Parts: sequence; C-alpha cells; structure tokens
Amino acid sequence: MGVKNYKPTSPGRRLMSGYDFAEITKDKPERRLLRRKTRTAGRNNQGRITMRHHGGGHKRNYRIIDFKRAVRDIPAVVEAIEYDPNRSARIALLKYKNGARTYIIAPLEMKVGDVIVASENADIKAGNALPLRNIPVGTMIHNIETKPGRGGQLVRAAGGSAQLLAKEGEYAQIRMPSGEVRLIRTECFAVVGQVGNIEHENIRTGKAGRSRWRGIRPTVRGVVMNPVDHPHGGGEGKSGQGNPHPVSPWGMPTKGYKTRLNKRTQRFIVKRRK
Repeated sequence: MGVKNYKPTSPGRRLMSGYDFAEITKDKPERRLLRRKTRTAGRNNQGRITMRHHGGGHKRNYRIIDFKRAVRDIPAVVEAIEYDPNRSARIALLKYKNGARTYIIAPLEMKVGDVIVASENADIKAGNALPLRNIPVGTMIHNIETKPGRGGQLVRAAGGSAQLLAKEGEYAQIRMPSGEVRLIRTECFAVVGQVGNIEHENIRTGKAGRSRWRGIRPTVRGVVMNPVDHPHGGGEGKSGQGNPHPVSPWGMPTKGYKTRLNKRTQRFIVKRRK
C-alpha cells in the first residue's frame, strides 16, 4: 500500500495526497455484512448539539466487524481485502470452512489466500487470535479484549500495535501505542501482528472540503468569538485569549488539567502515558 501525490492542478490539489488502494482486492462489500448507518450530526434526541463539529458528509453503510472472533477452532481463508469508510484500517473478508463469512480488521501484510484461525492453541502468525496467556512475551498484538468474551476494544486503528511485556499470575502487562503500560487478564483474546494501512498517518487532506466529505465541520477558535460565546472572546483587535488561560467554551482548563475521573480502573495502569 502506498501514498499517491496529486498533480497541483488547483491550490487544493497542490498539497493533497491520498491512497493508491493497491492492496484493495474487492470493490463492493458483502451485502449480508452491511447495516444501515444513521447520522445524528452530533445531536441528541432533543436536537441539541452534544458533539461539536459533526454533520454532513457522505452516506455510509456500516460493515459488521467480528471483533470477538466468535468462530473458534475453524480455519478461515482470506477472500478479500476491502476499504471501510468507517475506520482508518482496512478490513479482511474471511470465509470459514463451515461456510460462514465475517469481516475482521486486516493486519499488516495480510494477503488473499492466507489461512488464519482463532483458537487457544493457534500459531503465532499475523491474523491469528489467541489468549494472552498463550502469546510469547515481546509479541506485537492488536484488537485486544479488556474483559474475556467482550471482543477486542483496544488497538484497532491503522498502523496500531501494542506489545506484550510480561505475564504474572492472572494478568499480563501490555504497552499501548500511547506508551501506557496496562494490566489485562491473560484469558483475554488478542490478535497477533500490527494493524495494516500504516501509511494512513502520511495522508494530507489538502483542502477543507475533504474534511466536509468525512462529516467533519469547521472548528472556530475561541479568540475570534464574542465574550458571550467563549471565555477567550472579546477585546479590541487581536487581543489573544486573556485570562483564564486556555479553557473550553464551558470554562474547563484544556492544557495540563487532568480530567480522568475513572478511579475504578486506576489499579490496572502500571505506567501512565505521560
């Protein structure tokens, strides 16, 4: 997979880059694994904006991804590598020997024709899913469960990978992509390897309209607003943000201020990301 740069036929094209889609082998998704995706434009059931900068964008269908790797001990053949508009990673269409088809997140260097399996005793091979207790220390993993049977929730974005650092008793130590070291139970499943589409971070949007296609609306700086709209607003000319220094529209400090309130899982964090 590679990044292609466009010819500078317009100011927006000049610095734009995109995917060459060399790894994509199938244009249309599996219809039985599609669901309609409704858009809320960041509004709740009262019509009030609860998530700013959401709205518009191209229509999408949701691809049902098997994060649980629910079909166990049955080998599957990779039928296709596909594009998924709902995530940065690519997805792989699997066909199991019992005839079932599912989507999974495609690991790096996965190819059509590869045979993978989700099993307690699977080989240490990219795409295979097995419990942390059966994965050697030092292995790169992704799609990690936080609770047994819940399905993978951690490390699912393009190019992401975590590393299994140690195993002691019921828990394994995992180094997350952020640098945080976290304890996870050893019976939780994880997938061996790194998530594919590692060039995703090198894509340059090029123009504002491309963000609108993705459903991302503009972000207006607080310093250009009026005092009634934002604590940074007001003043004569370019007056900066003033006091209090930098805060959200609702007065919450935005730099260096700890907002984590979840003390329930504090004991599972061995080393903070900062």
